[in-house]
Amino acid sequence: MRKTETQNKNFEAGLSALEKIVRELERGDLPLEESLKLFEEGVRLSRECQERLSQAERRIEVLLSDTDGRPVLGAFEADAAALNVSGTPDDEAESDESVF
Repeated sequence: MRKTETQNKNFEAGLSALEKIVRELERGDLPLEESLKLFEEGVRLSRECQERLSQAERRIEVLLSDTDGRPVLGAFEADAAALNVSGTPDDEAESDESVF
């Protein structure tokens, strides 16, 4: 398996584990010590996922730069750029409350 495929699976596994931790903490029925352990693990996973995203962003910036290192900008299709994932215009989208 290639390194990027392994990192992607690690990211997906980390994100999945983080989501599970959030669900468990939101239930609110865990003892304090177990909640603290889960919270610490969640913080660690969050940082790892954020670092993987940052690495991916840096790789994309390198791939999309010209020979002088300046970013090369390209136009997106107007319809795709104006809509978010749910298909509604960005200004009408509900705010997303996530842990990131």
